[in-house]
Amino acid sequence: MTPWTEDDSTTFRAIAPVAVPRRQEMIDALVAAAPFAGDGAIRIVERGSGDGHLAEALLTRFTRAKLTALDGSATMRTTAVARLARFGDRATVAAFDLSSLDWWDRMFGVDLIVSSLALHHLNDTKKQYLYKAAAERLSPHGALLVADILEPQHPAARAAAADRWDALARAQAEALGSPVLLQRFFDERWNHFRFPDPDDHPAALLHHVVWLRHAGFAAVDCVWLDAGHAVFGGFKQAGASAPPPPAGS
Repeated sequence: MTPWTEDDSTTFRAIAPVAVPRRQEMIDALVAAAPFAGDGAIRIVERGSGDGHLAEALLTRFTRAKLTALDGSATMRTTAVARLARFGDRATVAAFDLSSLDWWDRMFGVDLIVSSLALHHLNDTKKQYLYKAAAERLSPHGALLVADILEPQHPAARAAAADRWDALARAQAEALGSPVLLQRFFDERWNHFRFPDPDDHPAALLHHVVWLRHAGFAAVDCVWLDAGHAVFGGFKQAGASAPPPPAGS
């Protein structure tokens, strides 16, 4: 596997506003799926925290939460430290090695494990190991929530995801008034469905669901899906599936 470089980090930070499909909506969907009260004193670990956008959203939503943000890129960690500084000791940013298991100890007893656009860097076997390790280490009411790219299972589905990704990139670039970022998205060949990277290993949504159930999660759900990207996860407690109250009630 070719390691992620600081050049990759720089490129991602530059083009993410265009390259990540509906990024804020994806983040909002993940945060909304966390099964905790806003004032709960929960502990969160984020694997592959990047520049801290998701961590910021989680710490804003959960006002008593403490979060450990782990990333292998020094420049990403520097950016995350600056972004999360306003949360004081509620936020910790630390280095980790994707290929090592040392960081797994950080999952013991935490309430929420999250990962955004990082899990596809693991092969399928390692994804399953991680799911099992997370299920074994989370608190009894904990959850693992993931935002990531998926692997379409039919050529028609792949073509649809590729077209949708390009269309969203164009729309987001137009909204920002930044044709330069759109051109860079194309030049970098960022659309995995058109230009597969052998170092990336996205999996089918069905596979994630099966692996999470086999790992020991009582409930597994997908809460958001667009352009071949999804937010999904496993919950240690199934709970009762009752309709939510009406908005504004």
